[in-house]
Amino acid sequence: MTPSAHAARRASAAAGLLCTAALAAACGSSSSPATSQASATGSTAQSSAPAAPSSAASASSASSTGSAAAAACASSSLSATVNTSPGGAAAGSTYYPLNFTNTSSSPCTLFGYPGVSFVTGPAGSQIGDPASRNPAVTAATVTLAPGAVAHATLQVVDALNYSKSDCAPVTAHWLRVFPPGQFTALYVKFSALTCSAKLPAKLGSPLTVDAVKGGDGKPGQGL
Repeated sequence: MTPSAHAARRASAAAGLLCTAALAAACGSSSSPATSQASATGSTAQSSAPAAPSSAASASSASSTGSAAAAACASSSLSATVNTSPGGAAAGSTYYPLNFTNTSSSPCTLFGYPGVSFVTGPAGSQIGDPASRNPAVTAATVTLAPGAVAHATLQVVDALNYSKSDCAPVTAHWLRVFPPGQFTALYVKFSALTCSAKLPAKLGSPLTVDAVKGGDGKPGQGL
């Protein structure tokens, strides 16, 4: 091979290498935008997809939309009466149901003991000690539908069981009643002989009240 032919062959080989390199660069350059676009598209799709609600979130939502528990019965939503029918006397005491009626248009609840005392009138003063609580009945929540009735039993001890000097008996004609948890009183017309004096603790209480129970009370011990 002549020197000129050898030189031409080397130039041709160098040109071929340059072409190969140029093609590789071109291919790499053309595929890069597609890869970048696919990556960007995938990222956008992932961020815009709505997240599935977790079971905890669903439970929270269901709980928040559930019906709320009935509120405590306000004094303004109740009427109070004492059942004075015969049949409640026993061992020097008489037992009277103190009935509470829900006069509102919504359910409400009663829990615990009412506050009860004899008074000289709706605007009058208290007579003797307020009713003590009888722990024999366990307090429980009572739900009253509109028009429904619950009751607490009053035990009124015969004032003549005490000495006049200790008791100072008088006839009372009114009860002041605070429904459980309330600070506004209801006044109930009710007459009984009671002690106007504060009795010594050893003599007990002339007036006792049970926790509220469901239903209309009937005269008689333990109701």
